[in-house]
Amino acid sequence: MQEFLDTLKNKEVAVIGIGVSNRPLLELLVKAGANVTAYDRRPEHELQMGDLQGIAFKTGSHYLDALQGDIIFRSPGVKPFEPQIEAAVARGALLTSEIEVFMEWCPCPIYAVTGSDGKTTTTTIMQHLLETTGKHVFVGGNIGTPLLSKVGDMTAEDIVVLELSSFQLMTMKRSPTVAIITNLSPNHLDWHHDMPEYIDAKCNIYKYQSQGQVVVLNADNDASCSVAQRDGIHPRWFSRQNALSQGVWIDNSNIVCDGQPILDITEIALQGVHNVENYMAAIAAVYPLVTREAIQTVARTFEGVQHRLQFVATVEGVRYFNDSIASSPTRTIAGLRSFDQKVILILGGRPKVPFDDLRAIVAQYAKEVLLVGEATQEIKTSFGNIVPMTECGTIDRATILARERAVVGDIVLLSPACTSFDQFKNFEE
Repeated sequence: MQEFLDTLKNKEVAVIGIGVSNRPLLELLVKAGANVTAYDRRPEHELQMGDLQGIAFKTGSHYLDALQGDIIFRSPGVKPFEPQIEAAVARGALLTSEIEVFMEWCPCPIYAVTGSDGKTTTTTIMQHLLETTGKHVFVGGNIGTPLLSKVGDMTAEDIVVLELSSFQLMTMKRSPTVAIITNLSPNHLDWHHDMPEYIDAKCNIYKYQSQGQVVVLNADNDASCSVAQRDGIHPRWFSRQNALSQGVWIDNSNIVCDGQPILDITEIALQGVHNVENYMAAIAAVYPLVTREAIQTVARTFEGVQHRLQFVATVEGVRYFNDSIASSPTRTIAGLRSFDQKVILILGGRPKVPFDDLRAIVAQYAKEVLLVGEATQEIKTSFGNIVPMTECGTIDRATILARERAVVGDIVLLSPACTSFDQFKNFEE
């Protein structure tokens, strides 16, 4: 850790995109003796930096116009192809991020998960599974806490589990010991230039692996199969649909790993076939380091991550589920397929991708759709008259209408298929 800090002394360091989660990085840079400038579109009084000393600030709508530095730390939501960033790199600046530097200096094995859907649940499952080995497990990346400041607390005997988004992976030049891509489907096309760029970013999770390291891919996902063929890799496959000669598949109701029955899917506490796939991906990554018995115990007891098809309550005989993480149609499709009856669906927000693939699934699984946010008219145009739809504007109004219309035995599901940024800071809010 001290060796890393020594590399920063007296360097001009820029940190773009400031939030509470960046405080450990800023503290670390100041401690190392770097000359730190923080850049953010928001005014300085909104940055919640408190009493942090030794930092200059560039804020406001033109915050990047004066960008300079020997090293530039990019927050995940900041596009690396912003003109000012590209110009700084052309002048010789090193563009990196907290997670990229962490992966360079981390002293222990890293297990990392990416994909269009299921990242957080798969990452959390892996955390619980690896903790059964008795090792100290650090969790970070897109969830948990920034880990760069924790490097000094880690040993070679520990394990790190990361969730990595395409935003984080886009400029990544290192890969983890074990990599998982849960699936690939259109997502974040409001941020990336196009689908090939999005897929290329995801594939950075394995592109820099060395001999003997592992990448786990979904054999049922056409895009995953295509990239494996394109890049000539030999992944450890998992498949819910077909038997495999090696890897993880389902035989009757059993998840099988390399021919060994590991887990009866009826033992999985989480609802939905997509969570069966999440377990299959995790098992492919950790077995036999994690025992069959430990896998079964975790499956029976782990009840899921908040906001991810989370059961909220039963009110007057109606069950309410929060799937606000479902910010793309593919995630909403997975959520709908988890139920064996038609639901009252709250749908909408700020659209990222077209809704064409969602149309037939909504017709099959929704008894009524309550529309919210900016995507309302686009969804109505895409769906036509497949199901009764009501324009509600806000989630508050949609929830009130759902309660008025639901009868005993109904299910109300918030699964927006859009981002929340038209009305909220994030999907949690």
